[in-house]
Amino acid sequence: MKIAILSRKQDLYSTRRLMEAAQSKSHEVKIIDYLSCYMNITSAKPTIQYKGEKIENFDAIIPRIGAQRTFYGASIVRQFETMGTYSINSSIAITRSRDKLRSLQLLAMKGIDMPITGFANATSDIKDTIKLVGGPPLIIKLIEGTQGVGVVLAETKKAAESVIQTLMGLKANIILQEFIAESKGEDIRCFVVGNKVVAAMKRQAEPGEFRANLHQGGSSKAVRITKQEREVAIKAAKVMGLKMAGVDLLRSNRGPLILEINSSPGLEGIEKATNKDIAKMIIEHVEKNAKPITAKSRYQG
Repeated sequence: MKIAILSRKQDLYSTRRLMEAAQSKSHEVKIIDYLSCYMNITSAKPTIQYKGEKIENFDAIIPRIGAQRTFYGASIVRQFETMGTYSINSSIAITRSRDKLRSLQLLAMKGIDMPITGFANATSDIKDTIKLVGGPPLIIKLIEGTQGVGVVLAETKKAAESVIQTLMGLKANIILQEFIAESKGEDIRCFVVGNKVVAAMKRQAEPGEFRANLHQGGSSKAVRITKQEREVAIKAAKVMGLKMAGVDLLRSNRGPLILEINSSPGLEGIEKATNKDIAKMIIEHVEKNAKPITAKSRYQG
């Protein structure tokens, strides 16, 4: 098969591992910087250009789209889809999961539990919104934040009001969430490929920190998840439409609560924590689901 990995840098751990896994199974692999792509949008023969040359005849793509580049990255994925190329994560699934508010609303529609979340537009509604999520301590999140950046723990009402007013004054979009004290700075990352959790790790925040993200100094180790946790992680990824996802959840007194769903989950932390070859599993999923498309058949129909 001919596979393209959409990534800004080929020396990134996840990109390199996916390339190695594909090459080990004798696939032709190319790493493409999606920000250097440009498109010819036409119903007759849509194309993608890259460094002055036409990109064609790829059977599958694996998008590694950065959170700050979602709009353009998803548009490139969508163009590949228009050309008949299989993508492990569709463009609509990527954009759906990147919008924290939208993703939480979709999960709520399907009955998937999460921390109580509030969202408001007017500063006059701040006090009432704080009450809606159970009052302080509470979590304040930038909707566009990632890897733990843009997440604040407000321990008092006055602190919460001050942070919220400041962020609203900067025209930032934020959500408020209840603080799950019993999680004790721990969360669980479930790595979903297809309809299966292929690996899971527990992330523990460093002392004095409430964010368990590895990018914020947290530590990780393999963890055995419950049947309920496994089922909710798979269901959450399915609601987003993702075939490859990092589903983050908290263990609470009322069961697992979904925190976030990542459409470009990193491989380094979880492969090292679990000693599992997740890159190989991703390539195997692509092999089973991508249908080779010849240049002759690509634009028929």
